[in-house]
Amino acid sequence: MAIADLSSILKLFSESVPDEEKEQALYAEVLLMVLARASSSDANIDPVELTTIQAIIQRETGEALTDADIRKAGRSELYETVNLRKYLRSVQGQISAEKRTKIVQALAEVITSDSEISVLEVDFFNRVADALRITPAELAGLRA
Repeated sequence: MAIADLSSILKLFSESVPDEEKEQALYAEVLLMVLARASSSDANIDPVELTTIQAIIQRETGEALTDADIRKAGRSELYETVNLRKYLRSVQGQISAEKRTKIVQALAEVITSDSEISVLEVDFFNRVADALRITPAELAGLRA
């Protein structure tokens, strides 16, 4: 699976602005990484969360992922190598505000897809939104 290997995430990025194709690839990988990590943020991977992630990835990227792809992207070994918050801060300038907002909105969709929202999920949401530097106005769709 092309985005499931997270190849762009494991590379160091230059400070230059990526072209549209590179930005889309980075967006797809960040989206998968955030959503996959969210599915295990409360230590309870609900099957409905996996289904929701698959639907979001299909809608946003056209890629079809398996449960195994999502579990692989969410595995903790990746986050031992690169801290998620630090990584998101380093790439946030290379993804448009619109796409960063979509990532956070998709995260909310995953978190609310099962029957309960845990404190750990709320904390994860807030940390991701902060790391991606999403403002409350952007989340509400308010743009000047």
